[in-house]
Amino acid sequence: MNLFRSEEHIRSWARYDAAAEKGILPLETIVKVFSGKFFQKRLDSNYASHANEYFGEVVPILSEIAW
Repeated sequence: MNLFRSEEHIRSWARYDAAAEKGILPLETIVKVFSGKFFQKRLDSNYASHANEYFGEVVPILSEIAW
């Protein structure tokens, strides 16, 4: 993952590839995906028994950004 200040900086990056355009996501979106229980509670002792429930919270977020 590379973090850039703006889309302009991404496009002027020497390794920019227009074919990867769909993979450019704002930091706000990345934070939203990784802020849910699916990622926050990974170290809980009962995580495995709740993983499907936690993943259910991630699915709508992923569907918003699906390309």
